[in-house]
Amino acid sequence: MDRSDQKQRGSVTSPENPDSLPIGLALVIIVFLYQPVKVEGTSMAPLLSDQERIFINKFVYRFEPIQRGDVVVFWYPLDHSKSFIKRVVGLPGETVEIRQGVLYVNGKVIPEPYVPPQYEDNSDFAPLPVPKDHFFVLGDHRISSNDSRVFGPVPSQFIYGRAVFAYWPVDHFGSLESTEASSK
Repeated sequence: MDRSDQKQRGSVTSPENPDSLPIGLALVIIVFLYQPVKVEGTSMAPLLSDQERIFINKFVYRFEPIQRGDVVVFWYPLDHSKSFIKRVVGLPGETVEIRQGVLYVNGKVIPEPYVPPQYEDNSDFAPLPVPKDHFFVLGDHRISSNDSRVFGPVPSQFIYGRAVFAYWPVDHFGSLESTEASSK
């Protein structure tokens, strides 16, 4: 193959191809910063649906802290071969309690506009201090969620990404910016 054939075919890594840098940079970002995942189950409805495809940001927590309201992906504490996706409602050092379905953090009611009335769970959960380097997580579909009420607070080292963007199905296409559960 002579040089003219190589130039015609092009190459993603060819310095002669001016399009190679943006394409290469996009691949690095997608491969190393973002990860596509498939949601299984309905515990995060209505935000996320069963079989929905989303991107998670795998590096965001290297640069900023996990915050209340973040929708995070983590290794399931009872079986590290499985991943779960839930919303952070309790931070390290806080005390989380649920009274008749209402979330309290340090004795104060936390508004949860992302939980529709039909998904509320009106049960109680006794006050639980969230240990250092742990987070209390709940599914938005409270009556069908296996979350910190069952397996306890999640160690920070198990959390490996934040949900950022839905891409399938097409009618769900868009940003998954976290809904702040309380004022900062």
